[in-house]
Parts: sequence; C-alpha cells; structure tokens
Amino acid sequence: MTQHALTRSDFTHGDIEAAGGRTSTSGVPVAAWGAVISMALCVAVLIASEFMPVSLLSPIATELGVTEGRAGQAISISGIFAVLTSVFGSGMTRRLDRRLVLASFSMILVISGTIVTFAPNYLALMIGRALLGIAIGGFWSMSTSIVMRLVPEGSVPKGLAILNAGNAVAATIAAPLGSLLGSYMGWRGAFFAVVPLALLALVWQWISLPSLPPRHNEGSSNVFRLLLRTPVAIGMASIMLLFMGQFALFTYLRPFLETVTSVSISTLSLLLLLMGLAGVAGTTIVSHLLQKRLFVILAAIPLIMAVIALGLIAFGSSSTITAILLIGWGLLSTAAPVGWGTWLSRTMPDDAEAGGGLQVATIQLAITLGASIGGVLFDGAGWWSTFLFAAVLLVGSFLFAVAAGRSTRR
Repeated sequence: MTQHALTRSDFTHGDIEAAGGRTSTSGVPVAAWGAVISMALCVAVLIASEFMPVSLLSPIATELGVTEGRAGQAISISGIFAVLTSVFGSGMTRRLDRRLVLASFSMILVISGTIVTFAPNYLALMIGRALLGIAIGGFWSMSTSIVMRLVPEGSVPKGLAILNAGNAVAATIAAPLGSLLGSYMGWRGAFFAVVPLALLALVWQWISLPSLPPRHNEGSSNVFRLLLRTPVAIGMASIMLLFMGQFALFTYLRPFLETVTSVSISTLSLLLLLMGLAGVAGTTIVSHLLQKRLFVILAAIPLIMAVIALGLIAFGSSSTITAILLIGWGLLSTAAPVGWGTWLSRTMPDDAEAGGGLQVATIQLAITLGASIGGVLFDGAGWWSTFLFAAVLLVGSFLFAVAAGRSTRR
C-alpha cells in the first residue's frame, strides 16, 4: 500500500502541474478545483437527465402513442447502457487522453438531450436515452480516477464530495423540476432545458482540464479480474447491498409518505428538498472525516440507515419523527458514495479507472435489483416488508464493510 500511494502521488503532482504549473508559496502544486467543479456540473446534468422522465411519463406516453409502462423503459435503457459502458469503457479508451474521453462523454450528453427533445417517435426517444446511459456510465466510471489526478492525495475526499454534492442536488430537484418545466414548456422543453447546462459543462471542462495522457502504470482493463482480490470483492459486496437497500426503500418513499404518514404534496416536496439539502451537508461533513476514519464511516453509514428504516416502520405514522428520520437518511445516503470513492482511490490506486467501472456497474445493478425486488414486496406483502428488506440488506452491507476494513489492514 505504501508503494502504491507513492506511485499515485507522483502522477497526481505531475498532472496538477500540467494544469499550468501553478504552485503555492511552499512549492506544493495547487489543485485544479475549477476542473473538479466543472465535472460536478456535468454530474448534476447527468443525474437530472437520468431522472427527469419520472415526472413526465404521462405526457411522453400520450404524445408518442405508447403506454406509460413503455415510456418508463426510457429510464431502464439508460441504466442498461450505463452498466455496459462502465464495464467495457475503460478498456476501449485506455490509450486515449482522459481529457478527450471525458469531453466526448459530455458531448454525448449534449447529443442525447437534443435527440430526446426532438424525438419524432418512441425509437428515437430510446436511442437518445441509450446515449445518455453511455454518458452516465463512462463519466461516472472515470470520475474517481480523474479527481485523483487533479488534486493532492489528501484532498481526494473533498474532490469526491464536490462531485456528490452535484449528485445530491440533481437527484432531489430532477423530478419536481421536470414537472414544473413540463407544465410550462411541455416535456420536450423540460428535456431541452438541460442542454445549455451540458454545453456549459463541456466548454468549462475543455478549458479547465489539463491534458491527462494514459498512465504507463495503468492496471488491468478487465474490471472482473479485480474481483479476484479479496478486499475488492468484499468491498463491492458491501456496495451492492448498500445501494440495493437504499433504493429498495427510497424508490417507494412517496407512496409510503402519502398513505402511511398522510402528508400533503407540498409537505412531500418539502421533505424531499430537506433530504437533498441534508445530502449536500453530508458530503461536506464526511469529506473531513475520511482521512483517519474511513472504515468506521463505511460501516456506520449502512448500520444507521438500517436503524432509520426500522424507525420508519415503527413510527411512520408520525410526521415529525418521519421527517427527522428522512433528513438523517438524506445525510447518510449521499455521504456513502464519497466514502466508497475514497476507498477505491486507496485500495486500487493503479486500477482506479477499471475499479471505477466495476463500482458504477455494481451500483447500477444494485439500484435495479433493489427497486425491482422492493416493488414485488411492496405490492405483495405491504410497504413494511419493503422497508424491512432494505434494513436487512443494509445490515449485510455493514457486516461486509467491517470485513473489508479487516481485510485491507492485513
């Protein structure tokens, strides 16, 4: 681990200097925070685009002449292509400058939004959404490795926190913003609204990102080979159970709040906003704690989330207690990716791109499984069974996180 850290530190300083050779008065290279923020903007646009259809399914289905179920596949297809790109993208682009590759994924995002906006039929819509999946999988899988090259090693958690802050904000406002814009501009106008932001992110990245040529010490492009390493396999198991549990519960939060807690639409929107704001705060707080308490935090997050899930089962009829629990959920759930991104940067410093691809594929698969199985339980046995299922998965994530910490220390 010491030798890996030294190797990683060497190329980080070289890449930062490539941004313009700026150094502080102490001679330490200055981190390229402008480039990191430009990536955070792109992340926000990616996530907003991914979840925009949630509140626009009805008008999309009506205009294109399909059922709402078929229109809903616009979300599924982006997830499928995100998994495929995250698994195979690193190997296909390993000989290219990472600045060019990242800009290409941002350009694909612009093209996707434009195709969806002017889609004349269902097939065109699905092509646009498939391109969005390619942008999501490619951009996310490379994000950790590029942040590692833009900032000093001690600032990596802060850089990842900035990225996930954009994620938290976009995930919170995507559905209500889509509904609002759709009511004034139509669903096509709502999708087109993100295109100028995507263009801004693209231009900003091109200006602020240094040249990032492929590293000579880059590890294997085979993401599955990484699973042969015990710490990686255990860590990915924890990530899988964490995101399955998170989205098994979060996907069905609205019907729970409407039927069990009996909140109004305005209160529901306020709760979702507070969860998002708590998520932004969580990413900021956790970035300061990860340097010395990484595995403690990785284990504590799913365990506390499991307690919150059980608390919602016990006290879901109380709007006050439910609000407090959901704010806690937002605080922790958005902080989790920052922690596991930091884990990836320390565990696989020379395989960060392949590791990032494996992590993104694991997360996308976990989200799909968690939401699907949670839905079956929700319809078959009631909302409480879904929440209990989430709690069990989160406890499993806690146990694997503990095991990952012990395995890494050996």
